[in-house]
Amino acid sequence: VQLQASGGGLVQAGGSLRLSCVASGLSFGDYVVGWFRQAPGKEREFVAAIRYRGISTYYGDSVKGRFTISRDDAKNTAYLQMNSLKPEDTAVYYCAADLRMPALQLHQPKYDYWGQGTLVTVSS
Repeated sequence: VQLQASGGGLVQAGGSLRLSCVASGLSFGDYVVGWFRQAPGKEREFVAAIRYRGISTYYGDSVKGRFTISRDDAKNTAYLQMNSLKPEDTAVYYCAADLRMPALQLHQPKYDYWGQGTLVTVSS
């Protein structure tokens, strides 16, 4: 199983970025996909998650109303659309996948599979 995150970069505050997570080696549509981020010196933080087939989505409090998670199972790809970016959104963003992650644990970094991370830098 491989997860490949991409789409990070440098953006000014108020700008937008879209991250992608391409999966291989698994039946992607059956998996919960999560996005987490980790800033230097901080713990890994839950950003968003989407259940299999996209039946429901979840967001961390700090990104609600600004970020949107989605998936295209035909392309084995999940997305994180990030709008109204703030300097405090600066972090390495990771995608993760798990087959049986319960809803109550979606926010915990206990997923089975992880991508390598993509750096998002938001300048003020």
